[in-house]
Amino acid sequence: MNKLKFLIFVLVASIVSSCNTRECPPQKIELIPYPNSLVIGDGCVDLSQGFKIAGETKYADYLREEMAKAGVTGEKRATVEFVKLSNANELGEEGYTLVAKKRTITISANGEKGFFYGIQTLLQLVNQQSIAAVEISDKPAFGWRAYMLDEARYFQGKETVKLLLDEMARLKMNVFHWHLTDDAGWRIEIKKYPKLTEIGSKRDSTQINFEGKRWGSKVYDGKPHSGFYTQEEIKELVAYAADRNITIVPEIGMPGHSSAAIASYSYLGTNKKEIKMPCKFGVGEDVLDPVSEKTIEFLHDVLTEVSALFPSQTIHVGGDEVKYDHWKKSAAVKKYMKENKLETFSDVQVQFTNGMSNFIEQKLGKRMMGWNEILGSSLHGWNKDEANAKTKLSNKAVIHFWKGSYDNLKQAIDRGHQLVNSNHSNTYLDYTYHNISLKKAYGFNPVPDKLTADEAKLILGLGCQMWGEWTPDAKTVEYQTFPRIAAYAEVGWTAKENKNYVRFETALEALKARWTKMGITLPTPEEYNPVKKK
Repeated sequence: MNKLKFLIFVLVASIVSSCNTRECPPQKIELIPYPNSLVIGDGCVDLSQGFKIAGETKYADYLREEMAKAGVTGEKRATVEFVKLSNANELGEEGYTLVAKKRTITISANGEKGFFYGIQTLLQLVNQQSIAAVEISDKPAFGWRAYMLDEARYFQGKETVKLLLDEMARLKMNVFHWHLTDDAGWRIEIKKYPKLTEIGSKRDSTQINFEGKRWGSKVYDGKPHSGFYTQEEIKELVAYAADRNITIVPEIGMPGHSSAAIASYSYLGTNKKEIKMPCKFGVGEDVLDPVSEKTIEFLHDVLTEVSALFPSQTIHVGGDEVKYDHWKKSAAVKKYMKENKLETFSDVQVQFTNGMSNFIEQKLGKRMMGWNEILGSSLHGWNKDEANAKTKLSNKAVIHFWKGSYDNLKQAIDRGHQLVNSNHSNTYLDYTYHNISLKKAYGFNPVPDKLTADEAKLILGLGCQMWGEWTPDAKTVEYQTFPRIAAYAEVGWTAKENKNYVRFETALEALKARWTKMGITLPTPEEYNPVKKK
């Protein structure tokens, strides 16, 4: 009888074991951005009955929620273990290792940022409730991996922002650059100056892209457009981003691209005339008065409120495309130049910018960033006869390079500035796919080959910019952003020597399927990699 019971026990145990073990489905390794080191082992980790978490991480609930979306629920069989490394090592803040074998997935890192990015890799590896047996060691090539959304031209709303933040997190991007003010709109509540949103967030009509004409279009839609974020909404989105290891860097443009502010408070402008909110896109001639104490006080007040809303250690002040026409006609500006021995209007801009930089550093405890015109170089047709500034920009300012030659970039490096490379010909998402195809986006290198190793260390990373003049709705933003955002993510994370466009394009299919399922508007492969006409 005992022998019979034993045989029955063995048979039942065998059946139970058979039920709890399933054959590994074919495993796909489709990772974007691609890791530094990847070794594929035999078999897989079975997640069909869920997993339990060992070790401590603040992302435990996040992991459970995201795995549930992939069909992985329950807490049996497998273990995801988080191991905090005791000594700082070459993985840095954002690096991690991920080892998956048998029933355990181990993510090791120096801290929570590394854990978060290890989770993103894990989520991309999930395949039919399992993941391949792998050993991965990974860290980013650059510390600044940014996506910029321009909502000054068209207000998109917080649900669009949240979607972008979610996809940035999945792609290991860590800076959301938020262009909140410009000529065509002021999108952030400033409590001390309510007219900025009462007046500056609204316009009567908007220039539209008509029959392929953009900047030259004389057609307007005749529809009022408005929208702004309250300070409570800003706080909500800042927290949402922080939960995804993303820092939001606000941009408050000055002294040009300021028509919305001047339309709200005319005393801010150089010529003090009242203006209406512009309906036409482009570069306006209305600029802030750089020598008025009231204008400087206004800007200090605005920056103080902005700084309190955004924990970011960087505040972007724009500084691009400043037309000097009104300054040239201003007796007050000419007097200021004479008193301060400033030879050119470019010097006036650099002096103004240095004042903002000092305020941001000394009063707000942060650093200033601006487009590369803040160096005082003449980059545009309308100021080609202007001499470059002799006044030196504060060397603590971060240069956001977008336009000019290698010599312009090198000038910033030679002066010791840290720099983010967002060269417009490679990173502007408002450009058509004929101008910047997916393949061209992937091929961008933020560090010019001519730089020495020490000079290259001053390149913080890159940004890709979704300028908003011709994106009136979320679907247009999506069409221009996806899938190029994935290419820029890999440029920012993956070491140059580990990049491979053919592998990237193959791995992209999984992301495209995800985005399609989410309802995101995508171009076709023929559209995002068009064949150039001979």
